[in-house]
Amino acid sequence: MKQIHLYLPVFAVLSCLPAHVNAQTAVDASVGFGTGHSKATGAGIENGSSGTPFASCAISSDDSFCQSMPKLDGLFMNLNGDVMFNKHIGVGAGFNFQPGKSDYGPLRYRQMFIDGNVLYEPISRKRWALQIQEGIGSARTGFSFPDSACIGTAVCVDQSQSVGTANHFQWHTGAGVQFLLADHIFFRPQFDLHYVPNLDHQFGHNAVPMVMFNIGYTSRGKD
Repeated sequence: MKQIHLYLPVFAVLSCLPAHVNAQTAVDASVGFGTGHSKATGAGIENGSSGTPFASCAISSDDSFCQSMPKLDGLFMNLNGDVMFNKHIGVGAGFNFQPGKSDYGPLRYRQMFIDGNVLYEPISRKRWALQIQEGIGSARTGFSFPDSACIGTAVCVDQSQSVGTANHFQWHTGAGVQFLLADHIFFRPQFDLHYVPNLDHQFGHNAVPMVMFNIGYTSRGKD
């Protein structure tokens, strides 16, 4: 129940669908991959050997236990779904996430973005369409501490213990061109911008630009 607010934008979008299902002209679903970026803060975090583990520290100091905080980058994946109520207007929901964890000083982290959007297609042709997205949602940075336990020299188990999450509200805007490759199959390269107030507590900027490449199914055929 503590994390349900992360999914409220998606629930809000889905709640609109029953009233419009008979008027819909298209349903799209896609998966994709790409990358996002935000620079590092320049600050540090104490490792587990310090007397104050996970506390903030200055990289420029002589503290040998101080490890730098990372930039946000690497592989992202996404899941998307939308309904177009007519040729130009629709609603959609998206879930962007890092499939693997990355180092955050002595910790590990995984970044997620969840958003619900209004869609506008100012140009819609049989084989391609320009799509613009505007919406709101949540951003979640989950942190864990890696550890290992061994029974003698025979068996060792790598473990990861959650140490908390940072949850923020976000604004999302996106623009992409959707190309119909074959009947009902599309490819959509897309630029996204996630603006997350207070994300600079974890990374160097509140804005996270992303480039994603999506492939999916649409009820719109090529004819």
